[in-house]
Amino acid sequence: MNFRRSAVQDEPEINLIPFIDVLLVVLIFLMLSTTYSRFTELQVTLPTADAEKLKDRPQELIVSVASDGRYTVNRQPLEGRSVEVLAARLQELSSGKPETVVVVTADALSAHQSVVNVLDAARRAGLVRITFAAQTAQRGN
Repeated sequence: MNFRRSAVQDEPEINLIPFIDVLLVVLIFLMLSTTYSRFTELQVTLPTADAEKLKDRPQELIVSVASDGRYTVNRQPLEGRSVEVLAARLQELSSGKPETVVVVTADALSAHQSVVNVLDAARRAGLVRITFAAQTAQRGN
């Protein structure tokens, strides 16, 4: 009887078959439970540009708001800071044409109330086409 152990040991073997089975079950579960969003169903109507329409540009009134709340309309300063004075000036310059566009250019440090006053004055003057001017941020500042 030989009771001595042999010097060669069996190396452990990793059985990958159960691991593959578990991964397959997880993959099937994820495939069945995932819902795919359909972004192609989103209907978007993009604007088109027409060079001929630029010739018929409506009249523009440029209202500038300074950081201290002063107003200028088409580079002409207003004497008062009230909504009534601004509305009267907008009504006078628009000549009663409701298609006149009001362009609001406000200082970055101007009060929010000053810009709201411009919107209110435009409404009182019967002008409903309003846009805001902004400049692009410069890199490196």
